[in-house]
Amino acid sequence: MSVIVVSGTGTEIGKTVTTAAVAALALAAGRSVAVLKPAQTGVGPEEPGDVDEVQRLAGARVTGAELARFPEPLAPATAARRAGLAPVTPGDVVEAARKLAASHDLVLVEGAGGLLVHLDGTGACLADAARELAAPVLVVTAPGLGTLNVTQLTGEALRARGIESLGLVIGSWPAAPDLAARCNVEELARVAGAPLLGAVPEGAGRLSGQEFQEAAPGWLGPELGGVWDGVSLP
Repeated sequence: MSVIVVSGTGTEIGKTVTTAAVAALALAAGRSVAVLKPAQTGVGPEEPGDVDEVQRLAGARVTGAELARFPEPLAPATAARRAGLAPVTPGDVVEAARKLAASHDLVLVEGAGGLLVHLDGTGACLADAARELAAPVLVVTAPGLGTLNVTQLTGEALRARGIESLGLVIGSWPAAPDLAARCNVEELARVAGAPLLGAVPEGAGRLSGQEFQEAAPGWLGPELGGVWDGVSLP
């Protein structure tokens, strides 16, 4: 597959760090990688955004692209409207992803928030872009209490739109998981209707680039280029 859409079950879920881990493994396998952020919100003009963080963690060889930046930390459609700026549309995302795919082995499209967060005033969302691209969606989810409901809803939304779910990655696995997190590991794949492909440890984003790249294979399963066996969790 040349394009993968990375979406979360919510915000601050670990999408950027997961995107960086997938990118790092693809680079280590000799593939050229681009990361596309359709709408960056809550970041000023000169501040580093999610694409910069992926490049810091996965390596400078990642090609970064950002279609729009809005200053307030809101859903893209709302942030664009309040800033008086043109929103990003699914068509913009599709066009940019296809251009990058023409010159890269892998394009990772990292969404903002969850799958159905509005990009523009029509209610269009990342799922619309994924469907037009015929790209699978990698769902990043949380491990704790409440995750089963939003994970199942995301899986149902994908199936209702005829979009392939590549699988799930736990975006921030705690160093000391509680009972809910341990039980949820056994339930997530079932409720999502998609395999669990990895678990990124909390704090991974604080590692140096070299440390991150060396550790990433142990966080993701073979489907994503890693060696995680599906059971090795603290």
